[in-house]
Amino acid sequence: MERVYRLVMSCPDQVGIVAKVAGFIAEQGANIVEANHHTDAGNGWFFMRHEILASSVPFELAEFEAKFAPIAEQFQMSWFISDSARPKRIALFASKEAHCLADLLYRWHDGDLPGDVVCVIANHNDLRAMVEWHQIPFHHVPVTPDTKPAAFAEAERLVAHYQVDVIVLARYMQILPPQMCADYAGRVINIHHSFLPSFVGAKPYHQAYERGVKLIGATCHYVTEELDAGPIIEQDVIRVSHAHSIEEMRRLGRDVEKTTLARGLRFHLEDRVLIHGNKTVVFSQ
Repeated sequence: MERVYRLVMSCPDQVGIVAKVAGFIAEQGANIVEANHHTDAGNGWFFMRHEILASSVPFELAEFEAKFAPIAEQFQMSWFISDSARPKRIALFASKEAHCLADLLYRWHDGDLPGDVVCVIANHNDLRAMVEWHQIPFHHVPVTPDTKPAAFAEAERLVAHYQVDVIVLARYMQILPPQMCADYAGRVINIHHSFLPSFVGAKPYHQAYERGVKLIGATCHYVTEELDAGPIIEQDVIRVSHAHSIEEMRRLGRDVEKTTLARGLRFHLEDRVLIHGNKTVVFSQ
């Protein structure tokens, strides 16, 4: 895959944004290879993501940023530009269940995940052998009601040590403290085994079974202080019937969970997700 710069922005909607940005890129002799735009008419807000062929830009990224800054200021943009040659560093948080972690490790090992898994932090030792087979550092940080503050302090220390860009809760099954949610806002991704906002909290398959649902699903979302209420990145469902037991629902649900998490993480790693309030704009391919 050719190296690209990803220019991502949002701002109040007004006439001339696309023309100004595209004109600026053309003036540099650079080539746009993918362009995405969306206007939220209800809120009057505009979103844009461009992929620019890096080899077509006649100077370094820092100079591009400096030259583009006056346009960003003119349109009151919230913006950044990233380099696909600098993959995001990922920390996977896990517990005992293996399906989401194993799927992400397989995709990373196979070169199918556009990021770099730098460590796994788990509150149980069950998955150590699988992680270390992939030659990824594994850190066992037990979490109990009595040790929670110290445990999360150690987890944050490890995240800082590995210079992590994004934390993925791969069925971690622990609630992050409010300060950690705030410190890593927009950088912690969770998979919830339910089609949120239905069946929040623990045992959603039991809740779904008791309700007699015909669809079960999974939700990949950003973590906020409010449990299972952060901006949604990706969702998927699978059909069930009265004949399915709770255990069968869980078995079917695991497949949905791991694929939904992988897609949502890929969107984040490729800078395709723009957060606005408690909603997202996702420029998926």
